[in-house]
Amino acid sequence: MHTDLSGYALTVLDSVGDGVIVINAEGLVTLMNPAAEEMTGRSRRQVVGSRFLDSFKAEPVLVEMVERTSASGISLSDQDNVVLNPSGRVIPANATTFPLMRSDGETIGVVLTLRDLTSIRELEAAVRQADRLATLGTLAAGLAHEVKNPLGGIKGAAQLLERELDDDSDLLEYPRVMIKEAERIDKIIRQLLELASPRGPRYTPVNLHMVLGDIILLQREAAGSRDVSISTGFDPSIPPIMADEAQLTQVFLNLIRNAIEAMPEGGRLSVTSRVLAEYHLARNENRSRMVAVEVADTGPGISEENLAKVGTPFFTTKDNGTGLGLAICQKIVGEHRGMLKIDSKPGQGTKISVLLPLIQSPVKG
Repeated sequence: MHTDLSGYALTVLDSVGDGVIVINAEGLVTLMNPAAEEMTGRSRRQVVGSRFLDSFKAEPVLVEMVERTSASGISLSDQDNVVLNPSGRVIPANATTFPLMRSDGETIGVVLTLRDLTSIRELEAAVRQADRLATLGTLAAGLAHEVKNPLGGIKGAAQLLERELDDDSDLLEYPRVMIKEAERIDKIIRQLLELASPRGPRYTPVNLHMVLGDIILLQREAAGSRDVSISTGFDPSIPPIMADEAQLTQVFLNLIRNAIEAMPEGGRLSVTSRVLAEYHLARNENRSRMVAVEVADTGPGISEENLAKVGTPFFTTKDNGTGLGLAICQKIVGEHRGMLKIDSKPGQGTKISVLLPLIQSPVKG
């Protein structure tokens, strides 16, 4: 049976996830697969047949790599300096150039491959955040235990003083303020201990949509009082996943409550779920299916300066916030081998995505 090898090879190139561009000895682009089109934001109909230097003059790193490989016959790789920007979307990429040789060893062109590093960069950022939280958690645990005992003594003394004063005393306000502030510190200490808690998830099959539905049902009254409408869009194909139901309830309750509180003048809150068919959990792992739960609001959004600080313990824009809630959410999601992503722009609202591995309980035979 005869097989068209050239047609088969083109089909393979069109199917791979990495971008592939072939440049001949004259510097003309002879092949460009769909992944390369998507990553570079350039149509192969426009690029194929043109000079690579002309079509990619806005990407000087790629042009230099192609020229150096063409001149020297040496393969080159760069994953630190290549940033593609198709349609305003920033994509960090790993670029590699290989000499294209005939069977007799003559170099007849260059092959450029591009690999999207977005998910790897996000994972690296999540690991750095987890390391910071772990360090802070260890410090917080020791500090919390040291503060708890004297704090209890201060609160107890203030309560005794409150009872000793007459109900009409002008001094009564002072012990009450002391008690209130001691309780606020106690709340912060409890959250710090939770952040430092070594307890990992206790896995059971969890129906995410039931968890989200219960939370939304409980939060509708708070949303209604702020004139916030809530919409949902759940993917019915998502099965129960192995997770800690109590911990995920804490995460989604915190995110939904924060979204409602971000819209004091009213707005729209949407909670959706979907499956990400292929997602790199780590550099050396195979692609895995992930579940994405997205909580989006139409609030004021977050400035670029503050967005870099969100999730950092004790950073908060709320008047009475502690800045520990989102840090605890990140800790829980990280322990589930997932990721928490925040997308926000001033005046355009905020979307927080929780990505969790789609791990199901083993089927018992």
